[in-house]
Amino acid sequence: MKLKIFASIAIFAGSYFPLSLILLAQDFRFELLDAQPCWPVNGTDCVLPFRNGLFPIIIFAVCSVGFVISLLALWSIRPKTAVDIIEVKHVPAELMSYTLPYVVSFMNLEYQETGKFVGLIIFLFWIFLITYRSGQLILNPLLVVLGWRLYEVKYRFPGDDKTHTGKALSRSHLEPGVRYKQLQAQDILVISK
Repeated sequence: MKLKIFASIAIFAGSYFPLSLILLAQDFRFELLDAQPCWPVNGTDCVLPFRNGLFPIIIFAVCSVGFVISLLALWSIRPKTAVDIIEVKHVPAELMSYTLPYVVSFMNLEYQETGKFVGLIIFLFWIFLITYRSGQLILNPLLVVLGWRLYEVKYRFPGDDKTHTGKALSRSHLEPGVRYKQLQAQDILVISK
């Protein structure tokens, strides 16, 4: 299953949800916590509690929507093709390596620093291109929090003696010698019981 470009962008944006949350918190004007809430919202008396207005909220919203789309896409996958697992190795740290270094790199980014922000956009574009072309786009470290696990597996299709190897995402604990259902999303198998 080849991911469409819109779904790919949404999944990629969703993987940067932690970064958008960090940037939103860094942009928040904490001195306004004591201010009286204004209602109804109007242009003269109300002030957004962010240094850069709506911009950090928009980025956070885009990443949040991308994350929700990612989850809906994963949960809507209905694996149907049987596969026999021969060997399985859980690789827990590998999911973290896909996004965590990028989040840490830009934790001190501020929206007012145009050069750094443009650099971030260029960097994210290249990371998107690399992960999309490599077939690794579906790997999102936030999936660990939601009970997904990444495995390296050796498997066969029933009735076929050829052994295949690959990476698999599953909410189940995979065991060798067991038949599961799978669907391939880019180069990653999504496996269920």
